Amino acid sequence: MPPKSTIFKKINTLFQYRYGPILISLIMLCAASLLTRLVLLVASAASFEWTALNLIKVFVIGLLYDLAAGSYAIIPLVLYLWLFPSRWYSKGLNRVLLISYFFIVVTTLFFNAISEWLFWEEFSVRYNFIAVDYLVYTTEVIGNIRQSYPINTIVAVLLILSLALTYLLRTKIWASTNVPMRFAKRSKFLLLFLIAPLSAYFLVSHNWKNQSRNQYVNELSGNGMYEFGFAFWHNQLDYNTFYKTVSIKKALNIIGKDLAFIPVSTRELNTSRAIRSFSPEKKMNVVLISVESLSAEFLGCFGNTQSITPNLDSIAKHGLLFTNLYASGTRTVRGLEALSLCIPPTPGQSIIKRPNNKNLFTLGSLFKSQGYSSRFIYGGYGYFDNMNEFFSQDGYEVSDRNALRKEEIHYENTWGVADEDLFTLSMHELDKDCRSGKHFFAHIMTVSNHRPYTYPSGRIDIPSHTGREGAVKYTDYAIGKFINEAKLKPWFKNTLFVIVADHCASSAGKVELPVDKYHIPMIMFSPAIIKPGKFEKLTAQIDIGPSILGLLNFNYHSKFFGQDVFKMKDDQQRAFISTYQSLGYIKNNRLVILDPNKKVTTFIPDFRTGNAISIPSENWLTEEAIANYQLAAYLYSNHGYQFSGSKE
Repeated sequence: MPPKSTIFKKINTLFQYRYGPILISLIMLCAASLLTRLVLLVASAASFEWTALNLIKVFVIGLLYDLAAGSYAIIPLVLYLWLFPSRWYSKGLNRVLLISYFFIVVTTLFFNAISEWLFWEEFSVRYNFIAVDYLVYTTEVIGNIRQSYPINTIVAVLLILSLALTYLLRTKIWASTNVPMRFAKRSKFLLLFLIAPLSAYFLVSHNWKNQSRNQYVNELSGNGMYEFGFAFWHNQLDYNTFYKTVSIKKALNIIGKDLAFIPVSTRELNTSRAIRSFSPEKKMNVVLISVESLSAEFLGCFGNTQSITPNLDSIAKHGLLFTNLYASGTRTVRGLEALSLCIPPTPGQSIIKRPNNKNLFTLGSLFKSQGYSSRFIYGGYGYFDNMNEFFSQDGYEVSDRNALRKEEIHYENTWGVADEDLFTLSMHELDKDCRSGKHFFAHIMTVSNHRPYTYPSGRIDIPSHTGREGAVKYTDYAIGKFINEAKLKPWFKNTLFVIVADHCASSAGKVELPVDKYHIPMIMFSPAIIKPGKFEKLTAQIDIGPSILGLLNFNYHSKFFGQDVFKMKDDQQRAFISTYQSLGYIKNNRLVILDPNKKVTTFIPDFRTGNAISIPSENWLTEEAIANYQLAAYLYSNHGYQFSGSKE
């Protein structure tokens, strides 16, 4: 064995070589990724499954992803060192360019580490589809960050650290400029270095990290930059390519059995069916309030002891409280999709943000066809998440914060106006419809229960900007104020109020799809037709629209996948929960999860803790799950979910 001095000398020579900066880049990236992984591991200590095997998975598989990410990151440097000559007259310029490049690299690594921490704090996952979405809506996202964190201090510290580290590395970086190399030899090294990213592209699998039943183990085994790149390039997931399938004819027959209808024709594949009521139609107004991030666990009627929802708890006592309702997804666009389209979530982007989503079969278009004024009212700017475009071309008249006068706004942050101001706007629109003699359907989307958790002072006993509990209590205050004001309106007695969450406050859990993190509240309130009580059957978020129509005894042709829960049989109870790629189907106390690479797993979920026990899959239940998700994706892709008139 050679002496240590000889080994260090050889290593030092390697760094002085023409391509030494590449080794420095890789070491820095792997070191930054390792430190980030350690910090996130410590932060997740309570939920991490601590075994030696899991630690090996986290750090060995993690290193592979770090190297894969590094192989992509070094491509610009490899190309630069290949193209830039190493003659004496270019040495000074070469040093300036190299040190500038490394300052950018170091700054990016620090910035990424902080961003990963903030993203993990919010979602308890590595970068994913949400992070890619955030690139599109920079105004709201940067505004949210600035209002939530001391961003100027963070940036200043980050720049100082980047300058200091770059300065310390300068001699190692510049050492490579002392070694001349001909273009032909540089070209050979170029090909050698490009083998790494090519190998990573073709050989590294995104699923390597998914080796544990503990979701924190899987997430920590990944690399944030690699995950971001994967999500960027795979923002659309074709169902038939990535998921297990059955024949479309079989899927339609399964759905027909579930929803109690006979498919019209195998040549015209859709869920179209006649919905008939044998009772007189109730021509009532409907106000659907979807509340930002309102987990069931926040409400006193679900056991919370913090007294942060006194108004909602009071409304629940006088209305119908749904105790077993589950959100379709983890983001607002998924909640809006479920409430408007009443369709299972399709993998990838929400339909609200996809192309070719015009003139779809929505709750708004159906109410409009029945002679109602159909509205979507939002406290933020409606361009966010494509809400303006989607709702305006699918049966709704859209109003957002632009419709409010300056004096009507008591408070606003990056996400929108305070909820009380949103309800002021809503009241204006509803009163206007009442004066016109039209019945109305209004979908109102709140925004205040969102980081940075800020709201007007003097409304509640929790100071603004102190945490989630204050935001929940303020939203509760605004809803209570709205309902009390509505009681004085001539249209109140003939109005059905439906208050429901768009999704939960957090979707993080130890398992892939923790069911407790999808549990949301809903209250139907209308003293004229709703008797106080609780509805305890399993309910999907996509069932809300058809159930509202059922309460009003509407006769119509439906394409909804959702069902009227007041008329469903016990064996028809099911719910859908999902991320952008994991599709869950709950039925008979079983949870079937469909994942890319045509993977299917079945669990017995614990609805209280979110934990789950893996069991063998049952063919009939797996096929039901597949049929719902596959047919939903098929109908959207093949224009089978278009609105063509629904009045009987």
